[in-house]
Amino acid sequence: MSNNRQLAADLGAALLSRGESVATAESCTGGLIAAAITDVPGSSAWFSHGVVSYGNQAKQQLLGVQASSLMNHGAVSELVVHEMAAGGQALADADWAVAVSGIAGPDGGTPEKPVGLVWLAIAHPGGQTEAWSCRFAGDRQQVREQAAAEALSRLIERIQGHVRAA
Repeated sequence: MSNNRQLAADLGAALLSRGESVATAESCTGGLIAAAITDVPGSSAWFSHGVVSYGNQAKQQLLGVQASSLMNHGAVSELVVHEMAAGGQALADADWAVAVSGIAGPDGGTPEKPVGLVWLAIAHPGGQTEAWSCRFAGDRQQVREQAAAEALSRLIERIQGHVRAA
């Protein structure tokens, strides 16, 4: 079993134990997170929606990302992944959502946003959203796989540490 599939199985166990669900909003990972999740038998009990919003138009139309956010900050930014996560959570009516946008390479990088830069966000139950960035090394596929693993790992940590409202 691949590492990401094992992480997805662990994610499912955490969500099932709480009766919660998750959605994905992916750009540079191209559906790798959703694929790992749907590789887990029974994942339909805790996962119903995944959006691959590779282009900016898709981010706006499917996830409600603001055109001004894309214009002023770029697709690979803290603000855009915040909006992607919140949009994915709302679209799926999910308890949790994870979003990923980055530059997997081999080209497309700039000094400000180099190849390997990935922004990730998690929308929590109750409206809180957090975002963070990582810089991954390797070729395009390695960057994408590492980004998916980071998203799944951090999501598991947050779910396990989250206290549900009474």
